[in-house]
Amino acid sequence: MNDAWTPESWRSRPILQVPTYPDAAALGAVEAELRHFPPLVFAGEARRLKRLLAQVAEGRAFLLQGGDCAESFADFHPNNIRDTFRVLLQMAVVLTFGAAVPVVKVGRLGGQFAKPRSADTETIDGITLPAYRGDMINGMDFTSEARIPDPQRMIRAYNQSASTLNLIRAFAQGGYADLHQVHLWNLSFVADSPQGGRYKDLAGRLDEALAFMAACGLTSETTPQIRETSFFTSHEALLLNYEEALARVDSTTGDWYDTSAHLLWIGERTRDPDDAHVEFLRGVGNPIGVKIGPGIEGDELIRLIDMLNPANEAGRLTLIVRMGAEKLADRLPPLIGRVGSEGRRVVWVSDPMHANTVKSSSGYKTRHFDRILEEVRTFFAVHEAEGTYAGGVHFEMTGQDVTECVGGAQAITEANLGARYNTHCDPRLNASQALELAFLLAEILKEGRSRERKREPGRAFATL
Repeated sequence: MNDAWTPESWRSRPILQVPTYPDAAALGAVEAELRHFPPLVFAGEARRLKRLLAQVAEGRAFLLQGGDCAESFADFHPNNIRDTFRVLLQMAVVLTFGAAVPVVKVGRLGGQFAKPRSADTETIDGITLPAYRGDMINGMDFTSEARIPDPQRMIRAYNQSASTLNLIRAFAQGGYADLHQVHLWNLSFVADSPQGGRYKDLAGRLDEALAFMAACGLTSETTPQIRETSFFTSHEALLLNYEEALARVDSTTGDWYDTSAHLLWIGERTRDPDDAHVEFLRGVGNPIGVKIGPGIEGDELIRLIDMLNPANEAGRLTLIVRMGAEKLADRLPPLIGRVGSEGRRVVWVSDPMHANTVKSSSGYKTRHFDRILEEVRTFFAVHEAEGTYAGGVHFEMTGQDVTECVGGAQAITEANLGARYNTHCDPRLNASQALELAFLLAEILKEGRSRERKREPGRAFATL
């Protein structure tokens, strides 16, 4: 790391997408309090994720990253955490068993409380107030009192994140993730859908495979990989006051880590190489993600990569591409070519959600499932044409039975959006739509694997 970096060096850089706190002394007191709190994650866990992401960068694993658009205080409930976790488990099983690819599971959980906004203010019925920026910063209610940034919200976000991580660790290591439980992961409203039937069939075949393995002596008792799973957390590192307060020196290496999550990412609106968010994250040892939109040019991308991954370490940097299907086909190939020609080692991931947000005729923000799928397919097709590896997907989803995205096998229409439109920010895939996407991804991966074997029949599929 550059010697000039310190956890607070971002404060001297230009910064976007941050609130103005009315009471600087109260903000400083909260930051000081957070500095004494225990870490939410540990440096060794972040390093393990980096090693797994290195396998993704080398084409030997697949990254599945998903979760809430914006966590909220009001919806904090163990059932909601459990349901999102088990949908991600279902998706991972579909991908692992259906496409024979190891899956690295990363949730947008335990810290996704701050959101960038397209405008600093919001106007309703002639009244203009500060924009809602996530529960970590201010309230969603459209009142002047709720929209005042309150630093005490960082304390509540930390406590909720700690509880979420505690529950997730219990689920991942305490038997809930045992592959013998795959039938129990199916949510009731998903079980009655077409995807529920497909999943039930897959679970049955997995039961047969597990029975064969048990006959060979491989059981939950003898093989931890059957009863446990690795699960990591991530969020956009937007509110740097919070992130700096949770930066810690790792006692085993002497390096700095942001202990608020295993993986932190920089958004499309805050990725300027000269600005504060890049400055802060370049100095921590966590694996880092960067959202990449259609406006970025090759020179800027290479500069950004070199600032965030100067050692060119595999698994350190994930490029999360969010362009829309039409722009993706035109804009992504030259970027892939430039990164490859310069020998930079990155993980390429598709975010098919953010460039596909539209406003429905009824006034709701929504996303069309077909457009999401088209961007995913285009992303994989571009990488195959370029001879590179499409390493994963990053999407917004929930385990709840919401009606926020149009389409899918459930055939949600714009007229249905108001039935269960519960998001605090952007529309999310529900569990049935997320599972449908997993089956489609498994098919894409299997097709790619088959084509690779035909090209080189004498060896195993190199990119999986």
